Amino acid sequence: MGVIRKALRLRSRLALASILAVSVLGGLFSETEASAQETEWATTELADGVFQFSYGAHNTLFVVTDDGVVAFDPISDDAARILAQEIRAVAPGVPLLAIVYSHHHADHASGAGVLRAIFGGRTLIIGHENGLAPLLEAANPSLPPPDLTFSGRLTLRPGGREVRLVYLGPSHTASMIVGLIPDASIAFAVDFVANDRVGYRDLGSHQFREFFLALEALDTLEFETIAFGHGPVGDRGAVKRQIAYYGDLRDAVQQALDAGWSEDEAAERISLDEYASWGGYAEWFALNVRGLYRWLASER
Repeated sequence: MGVIRKALRLRSRLALASILAVSVLGGLFSETEASAQETEWATTELADGVFQFSYGAHNTLFVVTDDGVVAFDPISDDAARILAQEIRAVAPGVPLLAIVYSHHHADHASGAGVLRAIFGGRTLIIGHENGLAPLLEAANPSLPPPDLTFSGRLTLRPGGREVRLVYLGPSHTASMIVGLIPDASIAFAVDFVANDRVGYRDLGSHQFREFFLALEALDTLEFETIAFGHGPVGDRGAVKRQIAYYGDLRDAVQQALDAGWSEDEAAERISLDEYASWGGYAEWFALNVRGLYRWLASER
């Protein structure tokens, strides 16, 4: 595993102009945009031909095959421009065959319009069928609706290399899919799971009953390494710890409800000290409690 390319806080117009001079980006990365760009980014090879691209707090994945590249979430317009540069750096002269949306939320899937344009405008965009309606309604040129949708599973075989797309049911959204690259034993999962991190804020978009089932289903898939939409890469143990965390959280909140505690009392009193070292615990754990409290209270 090695870092292929990395840029940290690109501040100066001069430094960014030098990047522009060696990048073939079809004129879509203007000097004005470049001078404002200060986001940390890095590209890391996780396995032969499988790369994680990190941009700020977000991660995505792209897979190089003999026929071309399959890329997941472009993250944003600015990220897509750098992602294109990175794809061309590790796979010069090959086409971008497909862009896959992990789900329809803009903070991950945006940038597809820019990324496709950079590679000539013919790249196929793929997503789950449940994401089509909200994307059509949004009518966002940075986030075009998929050209191809599916319901359960879809396997791509560019250059003989499999990229499997698996729907585990509703979780963080109803359109969430997991990517699998079997020959590298790598999975890619976004937002409904992470490596030793609590959930984001009050888990506002989670569909809780199905969310717990999706976590269990993720643990049945075949992989050794798993990359996430946020945070560091993990292994199957990271998934098992997430299952344990959310189970412990649900049990603690249920006990608070059974004891007659209000939401405010639960958020103030509940703690799970065994997870206190996890990412986001200090900022978001009490909000996680609130999210679970509201769901469980609505189920009573």
